[in-house]
Amino acid sequence: MALLQIDGLSKTFLLHRVNRRVQGCQDIDFAIEPGQFVGITGRSGSGKSTILRCIWRTNLPERGRILYDSQRFGMLDLAQATQRQMLYLRTYELGYVSQFLNALPRQTAYDIVLKSALEAYGADERSRAEEETEGLWELYPRTFSGGEKLRLNIAAAMIKRPRLLLLDEPTASLDNASKLKVRSLIEQLKAEGTTMLGIFHDLEFMEGLCDHEFNMQEGMMA
Repeated sequence: MALLQIDGLSKTFLLHRVNRRVQGCQDIDFAIEPGQFVGITGRSGSGKSTILRCIWRTNLPERGRILYDSQRFGMLDLAQATQRQMLYLRTYELGYVSQFLNALPRQTAYDIVLKSALEAYGADERSRAEEETEGLWELYPRTFSGGEKLRLNIAAAMIKRPRLLLLDEPTASLDNASKLKVRSLIEQLKAEGTTMLGIFHDLEFMEGLCDHEFNMQEGMMA
């Protein structure tokens, strides 16, 4: 049974100032089995991030189903899930890694990762939080390089041990050394059984990492 199955997912956006609708994604169909890593490639603006945001529910789908086999709720259509259900899933079952880091000015790296640990598992995860942010946890993220910020984003997601992890351009604008560190973290997650869906421009990074790859063009799967 698939952990995630998407059927006929479609989303458009209304540009109010010009009264025009822009296609995000259209008639998207695919499934991910437990433990798989599925990658989506395509040009900027092809609709890749729209799919992730619909799963995470920062975008509300217009049509289609996003069936997720939740440990708590059973088979659940994320397109119809309540806000309370989505809050639970984001805390305990789903993870989202963006290429951007949102942090309060006085939060250290340790604060950010520990908050994720405490939300999901309580004080017993304190030592794991320290391990995941080794060498960075006393520092403020505003001083970090792009690669360090991404590592922190991934660490905050890893600490929760999500059943499904969404990766939004996790290697964007990184040098080769930083990409290798990010790849190592992703490989660790895969070895631990985390199911992942990632969007990428870097095809070389994906080689040998993804179980399946889909390409998008103009909002549709090619």
